[in-house]
Amino acid sequence: MVDFLRIVLPTYFIIYFGVAFVLKSVIVAKRIGRNPLVLPNDDSAYGLIGFYFKLTLMAMFLYVVIYALFPNWYEYYLPITQLDIPTIKYVGLTLLLISLVWAVIAQGNMKNSWRIGIDTNTKTELVTNGLFSISRNPIFFGMILSLVGLFLTTPNALTVVFLILGYVLIQIQIRLEEEFLTKEHGQKYIDYKQKVRRLI
Repeated sequence: MVDFLRIVLPTYFIIYFGVAFVLKSVIVAKRIGRNPLVLPNDDSAYGLIGFYFKLTLMAMFLYVVIYALFPNWYEYYLPITQLDIPTIKYVGLTLLLISLVWAVIAQGNMKNSWRIGIDTNTKTELVTNGLFSISRNPIFFGMILSLVGLFLTTPNALTVVFLILGYVLIQIQIRLEEEFLTKEHGQKYIDYKQKVRRLI
């Protein structure tokens, strides 16, 4: 199982970030004529959240690469042996797969409104169809699923940190975006918030 995960996890994250973020960003950039990556690089609270978010994602990817190349190092990550069983790992792999499919579908629902960050310069359409009819933040929900999936496939202290830190950063980002969307779309977004849950 370990040898299988050493191949699957890095491959998964390459596909996940490649398809769900890079490819989607390139497609949207060609359609709208500008970069959909709008995370600020300043010293604001929003800029700080974006910085730590990117740092966490890079650390996760580095982790799965090291896991693949140096499996003997796994003991240093303080594994949670009670959860380190095949059944739990299969549940984790299932969540990873669901997360990828879910994120791709949600991004498809967003069409040209897809952004990484808050776009204050271009008014985007409020998306309420598809997965957005059951979750106000389906892409973030998918990312949480991937964090849980990574933890369950390799349950240890480090993946617990990724799960907790990632979850907290996502919750903060969600609230920043919801505050912006309330200002941007007014009563329409307020009505949408009353009908659809934040995550699911």
